[in-house]
Amino acid sequence: MTPSPAISYYRATATPYAPYAPLESRQEVRVAVIGGGFAGLNTALGLAERGLRDVVLLEREQIGHGASGRNGGFVFAGYSLGEQSLLDQLGETRARALFTRTIEGVHRIRRRVADYAIACDAVDQGVIWANWFRDPDVLRSRQRLLAERYGVTWQWLPETELRERIHSTRYHDGLFERDALHLHPLNYAIGLAGAAAGQGVRIHEHSGVRRLQREGGRWRVQTAHGEVLAEQVVLACGGYLAGLERRIDRAILPIATYVMVTEPLGERLAGCLDTNAAIYDTRFAFDYYRPLPDTRLLWGGRISVLDRAPGAVQRLLRRDLLRVFPQLGDVRIDYAWSGLMSYARHQMPQIGGREDGLWWAQAFGGHGLSSTCAAGELLAAAIAESDPAWREFTDYGLAPTYRPLGFLGAQAAYWRAEWQDWLKTRLEG
Repeated sequence: MTPSPAISYYRATATPYAPYAPLESRQEVRVAVIGGGFAGLNTALGLAERGLRDVVLLEREQIGHGASGRNGGFVFAGYSLGEQSLLDQLGETRARALFTRTIEGVHRIRRRVADYAIACDAVDQGVIWANWFRDPDVLRSRQRLLAERYGVTWQWLPETELRERIHSTRYHDGLFERDALHLHPLNYAIGLAGAAAGQGVRIHEHSGVRRLQREGGRWRVQTAHGEVLAEQVVLACGGYLAGLERRIDRAILPIATYVMVTEPLGERLAGCLDTNAAIYDTRFAFDYYRPLPDTRLLWGGRISVLDRAPGAVQRLLRRDLLRVFPQLGDVRIDYAWSGLMSYARHQMPQIGGREDGLWWAQAFGGHGLSSTCAAGELLAAAIAESDPAWREFTDYGLAPTYRPLGFLGAQAAYWRAEWQDWLKTRLEG
């Protein structure tokens, strides 16, 4: 029987767990976390690991329902804003400190997968950045920048060696980031939830928050059948807007990205890849892909304001796949889906808080695994220990995105970058 492309591969292969009951009572807690994706789960677990277990986490759907359970599964350092722009805006000391937060996030993810025995098909074999263009300068300049300003070493892969690993004539040279991994993101989210629940965090699925208001020094968080009174609240809803605090919602654009998964390829996978690393390319509008344990190929890419249906996603991505691996011309696509990421105008995460006890973590812009881990640690330390380190992100605040005009601007910027990629490809012949 052919799998239905209407559900994601991740959902179809999710680790079974006993569902968390909806909130149907009145509870009083120290902290309420709204959102059961990576940002909320890392915050809740970070609080529990610091001994603050009087925490409730409320998820509107299921754990990992949003971008956290739909993404490519890449775990590497960095932000949507590039390293050079970060350096230009903050200077070397501050830029390196923020970048290091995401390196620490990668290492913490490794430890949590091991410490909590999270079965998420983690493959610790690095990530390859493959050059779509002949000109090697984009690789050399980034390699130099990372080494000289951030203390990070990426290995040079000459074209001959790259093509031994990736059997495509599409690429020219590459860089290998060894301190990176890839995993099943939904199962990782499920594992984080289990780890938090095991330390006393109360998790409630299918508990969408309908109203959030400040009352007498506490927050009243209301769902359809229950309510929570909390001293502090964390909003971590990403691209799936909560509609609870206008200024926080208006600071992001929910942008769609697309993913598909092939049928099991068996020996044909070796005809495409001789590496277990995950891969993405040097275009602005890049492809990203990785081999899965059951010999399927996961393929993602494109950015759009349109959250397309599975059939449309499959048609778009199949065309991209065949530009790199024409040998897969007859391959069947078993799953295709889209997901909404949250983007800020400044292309950096928005991590912050107010004196009245309202906190937020959003706008991870497609680089969410390591940066949500970093955000969860910062907010947990702020709430449990009054650690001011979260203020490192105050330069990247809640700048309004001016929806719906912001959508038009984002789509136009993407099309412009896509056209520049196409033109450069044509000029190189």
